[in-house]
Amino acid sequence: MPDPVVTPATKKKTPPRPAPAPRDVRLSNRIRLIRNVLPFLIALVVVAVEFGISQLPSRQAELTAHLLFYGLLGPAVTFFSAEWIAEGTRARERAELELRELYERLSVSHTRLAGMQELMRDLAEAPDLGAVAEVAARGAVYVTGATHATLAVPGGLSATARGDTLLAAPSADLHALSEDLPGGGKLTLHFEVPPTQETAELTQALAAEIGNGLDAAQSRMLDIMTLYSVDQSIRAERNMRRLLSRVTRNMAARLGVDSRAAYLTDQDGVLRLEYAQDHAGEALGGSPAPAFALRVASAGTPLFAQRDEAAEVFPGAASALGIPMRDEEGLIGVLVLGDADPDAFRDTRVPLMALMAGQASLAVRNARAYLYSEELAISDERARIAREIHDGVAQSLAFAAIKLDIVARQLRSEPDKAEEEVKAASALLREQIREVRRSIFALRPIDLEKYGLLETVRRYVADFGEQNNMKTAMNVTGDIHLSPGDEAVVFRIVQESLNNVAKHSRAREVTVCIRGSERVGVRVQDDGQGFDPELVSGRVSSAGGLGLLQMRERVEARGGTYRVLSSPGQGTVVEAELPQT
Repeated sequence: MPDPVVTPATKKKTPPRPAPAPRDVRLSNRIRLIRNVLPFLIALVVVAVEFGISQLPSRQAELTAHLLFYGLLGPAVTFFSAEWIAEGTRARERAELELRELYERLSVSHTRLAGMQELMRDLAEAPDLGAVAEVAARGAVYVTGATHATLAVPGGLSATARGDTLLAAPSADLHALSEDLPGGGKLTLHFEVPPTQETAELTQALAAEIGNGLDAAQSRMLDIMTLYSVDQSIRAERNMRRLLSRVTRNMAARLGVDSRAAYLTDQDGVLRLEYAQDHAGEALGGSPAPAFALRVASAGTPLFAQRDEAAEVFPGAASALGIPMRDEEGLIGVLVLGDADPDAFRDTRVPLMALMAGQASLAVRNARAYLYSEELAISDERARIAREIHDGVAQSLAFAAIKLDIVARQLRSEPDKAEEEVKAASALLREQIREVRRSIFALRPIDLEKYGLLETVRRYVADFGEQNNMKTAMNVTGDIHLSPGDEAVVFRIVQESLNNVAKHSRAREVTVCIRGSERVGVRVQDDGQGFDPELVSGRVSSAGGLGLLQMRERVEARGGTYRVLSSPGQGTVVEAELPQT
């Protein structure tokens, strides 16, 4: 029977067997016994024979007895002594041959064991499935001594390797040995001679190790794809609830659980529910965090919960996993995943979940920074509108009120002047009404997410023409692919440019063009009175709140270009370009 394949596991678990007893022990004892007894026995026999011969009646009888005795005894002793020596020599040769064969088997086993260990190390270090398949095919050839190896993996991936004795593809006269991989796929080896039982057992062990390596590589690739998916889904998300929904949905899908919740610290440092969803649907936020979430926040490391503690977070849950979200400034929040299965998190890869929570921490911090910047922008916009109402509309209305007071005094004494003052006040009021309408139109909420960039711009341009009694046109060419942030910038460029047209250009016609190629181009052109850009580059409009300089800075911050072409009496052209995403 061939020796079994030796692996590290069996090498540790199987105690060493005692060395087999030499097969020539009994022969050695016999030789030793004969060596010690035979001289005395011979001497005794000789003495007895000589004594018997001396009792014979004649000399002739004694001579005949001596010849018979010594002629038979000497050859017999010599024969048996030589046979004993030959048998001992043969026994020693057999023992040496068995030792040599054992050494050769141990050498082969050692070589195969080293090859298996090297293969396992290479499989663990392979970066992807393709590399794992190639390493596995080469390792199978090296370990088994096959002439050719083919490895087929589910999904259409395959790899081949050739040994030193085969330069071409395997032919029909080679002996094939196939073994199914545990997770699917097949390992096929080709040999010049029929494989032994030991080789077949070794192939089975190889198939098991290769299957484990493929499973590990698939798991690593799935982890990377999950992280990439999470990163892409939350990169530009600024709505906090949608952000947390996407993050927790990806994490729950990765673990196959059905409940998820996110708790964030508020401005007072209190941990409160921001988003949650389980089998009953979404839950309203704002409630204080349960004890388990507080325990995770206090520990600062992922923790598991069972039964009552998990049910406190998700009704009906039998297990839960809590992961803190932290940054360099401290705790941001806690993510909790739950399930009705008490063993749902038994094989969870906690480091991967912690890494995903780290990505969520960055996204939450960015979303909060964006919300804070929006609040500042809203506050600044309100202050600007208040200043403009005070400095523009309010003063104009006050001036109109003064005009009307003058009219009241002049109405009887100087009716002609009173009529002129009334007309001037009426014109001023109509202009201020138009200014208020322009401001209200510019400040209307715009839903880019609902209609998309092009439809939103088209609606805005059409409404702008109706509000300002101006002819408008819009042209779109090519494909437009921009991130949500870039779409907002493009819309603000159009909005600001049209607001400036309404306020300053006295134009009768304006055209908006958007084109898509390697870069997205925006062009707003009017036939108004034009201006000198150098004199008004820092001007702030009353509607959009962004002057030419601010628009340039916003576009250039996103890798684009912005320019204004105008001169007195020649109309104005605003052009901007942004890279496609």
